[in-house]
Amino acid sequence: MSSTRNPPSSSPHSPGARSSDGTDVSGVTAEGAAWLASAGTYPRSTLALWRERPDAPVVLLCGGAFDVVSASALFGRRMLDRLWDEGPGSGPVAAHRGRILLFAAPGTAQRLPSLMEWEEWGAKPGARTGRCREVPPLLCHGTGDAVTVPPPAPGSAGPGAVRTDSRWLVAPDTRRPWLPGPEILLWAAVRAARAAASAAVRISIFPRADQDAKVYDVSRRR
Repeated sequence: MSSTRNPPSSSPHSPGARSSDGTDVSGVTAEGAAWLASAGTYPRSTLALWRERPDAPVVLLCGGAFDVVSASALFGRRMLDRLWDEGPGSGPVAAHRGRILLFAAPGTAQRLPSLMEWEEWGAKPGARTGRCREVPPLLCHGTGDAVTVPPPAPGSAGPGAVRTDSRWLVAPDTRRPWLPGPEILLWAAVRAARAAASAAVRISIFPRADQDAKVYDVSRRR
């Protein structure tokens, strides 16, 4: 049976309180920070840095505590919608410089491209039509790669605050967060692609005044 038909059963991530724009209002917890720091070369130094500068982003290694699947901002949001609306939820998720970073189980970066190619959803050189055109390229970061993660403390939310391009959408809150595997992310990507295709048809027939006005709200979700 194809892994794209139904979301695999897994233990869902249980997020904490969130604001209307999807950010975790509590920021990264001490346990979540310890989990993130465990991916660094010097975890104690990373934690010491965050104690002094909780607003400092850091570069962490993939392949040990987690892998990261990076999607474009719009498509990544659609994947996140599918994970929370129809699937098991998500692990930690960050927005960084126009990309959505979905933290995944170790090994996902190696396995996901193979699954996408097997299911004929992967990008192929010279392809112009067919299913492979419906899923935008996903950047998979695993062993040997590193990613920049947002700081553990949320930025100022007061009037006139500048919205940063590096922030947590689903902040780590435990030392052992649940992380989706390659099958779940493939399922989410396929569902997001199909949703995007349906939306494109609706927009072409009934264009909206502001197509970028949607706000991701996870407060109503599991």
